[in-house]
Amino acid sequence: MQSDCQIYSAFVGAGTVAPGQAVGDGCVFPATVPTVADQLSAAGLSWKGYMEDMGTACRHPVVGTQDPTQTAHVGDQYAVRHNPFMYFASVTGSADCATHVVDLSKLKTDLRTVATTPNLTYITPNLCHDGHDAPCVDGQPGGLLSVDAWMRQWVPKILASPAFAADGVLVITADESDSPQSDATACCGESAGPNSPLPGITGLGGGKIGALVISKYVTPGTWSTTSYNHYSLLASLEDVFRLPYLGYAGATGLNRFGLDVYNSGWNAG
Repeated sequence: MQSDCQIYSAFVGAGTVAPGQAVGDGCVFPATVPTVADQLSAAGLSWKGYMEDMGTACRHPVVGTQDPTQTAHVGDQYAVRHNPFMYFASVTGSADCATHVVDLSKLKTDLRTVATTPNLTYITPNLCHDGHDAPCVDGQPGGLLSVDAWMRQWVPKILASPAFAADGVLVITADESDSPQSDATACCGESAGPNSPLPGITGLGGGKIGALVISKYVTPGTWSTTSYNHYSLLASLEDVFRLPYLGYAGATGLNRFGLDVYNSGWNAG
């Protein structure tokens, strides 16, 4: 995974270490490894992943073959490595995978009613609109220019949806900074995982990035100086849905969204 899973290989495990981390090598974790998607389904809650340019629902390489989406192509800038659901056999091996992980084009229709909007919605732009490529393979400028253009198209649709108006929270963030391995400002003392060639080395998280949280429970124009990481986001989502913490989301002392974020009419009960 540290090399972006050039070969879409099955994870070969050698056990687990605390907190619930699978030890081994490979990319597609066995169905015994739990996910937040599994948690939601077990709780009777709905979830969907919307992936731009995915086309065919639940699209991923055949296990053991090279991933052809590592490079963008005109008309197809989908990247499997940016679709986390495709690395868990509990999702890819499910008969419902094609209804849970779909092309971004399906989002507009699903947003029309509260009933068709999933409880948890995960959205990934393509390799151009996520700022990854600059310029893009299709001639778009890429970088922040293309990110902003994409946001102007999709964010208003989300904010205008009945589900968002009822009790929605939109979180916009990125996976890493431009130079995560050398960014001394990375927060929270993240350490490399048990499969890393540098186990126990701290400060090698994704670098320092920002996150924008939009909701009727958040006062516009306010900000928090509390340091959060991606485990914080997972834990904060699990808090919203009253789910137990997975892995590092349950770490002692981990910051989770509180009244510094939900500072407008939030009722934790």
